[in-house]
Amino acid sequence: MRSKEEAFDYRYFPEPDLVPVEPSEEWVKEIANSLPPLPRDRRHLLADSIGVEPTETSLIVQRNLDTFALQAISSNADKNRVLVHLENNLADGIGKLTPEAFASLTVMETNGELTATQTKTVLADLVESGGDPQEIAKSHGFESMDNSELEEIVDRIISENSDDWLSYINGDETERKKKSGFFVGLIMKETSGQADGKIVNQILSAKAEN
Repeated sequence: MRSKEEAFDYRYFPEPDLVPVEPSEEWVKEIANSLPPLPRDRRHLLADSIGVEPTETSLIVQRNLDTFALQAISSNADKNRVLVHLENNLADGIGKLTPEAFASLTVMETNGELTATQTKTVLADLVESGGDPQEIAKSHGFESMDNSELEEIVDRIISENSDDWLSYINGDETERKKKSGFFVGLIMKETSGQADGKIVNQILSAKAEN
């Protein structure tokens, strides 16, 4: 006695209402070439341009900002700062920010012309109104400090906090990191945020070794 048919009993039966389709290789290529890049390809393209793993570009691709990122990089933007800003500071979109202005801003930041805080302020203005990052920075009074002037301030802060300076010099890694934050905080306050924290740390390290 024949058993009741199951779905797999019909898998070799042709569908009478479907016309056989045998696409040519040329037609398949034409369709493939007409499709936009897939997210995986976009992640890899951006990752290769920045020099990171594709997983690190997923969020940027998800936000459809990868083309913008590539345009900024082609305008000599700092690749790592592009990644950081697009992930952390441009979550709500780029507004009137252009790739060229973004590239210029990242260069100003990495050159020490702007601190991280100042960069965020200028970036917010660029998103809202567009413009030239140099002019916006100037309008806020974000002029880079001369290193000789900064060293004088560091020397004064050290002399006013000699016990903390000794702890910075003689302490272990944890203590040194703690005191580094202490001195950077005082110097940033003294300079109204105009000092570059990275440069301050370099000056402190150099003075500790002498």
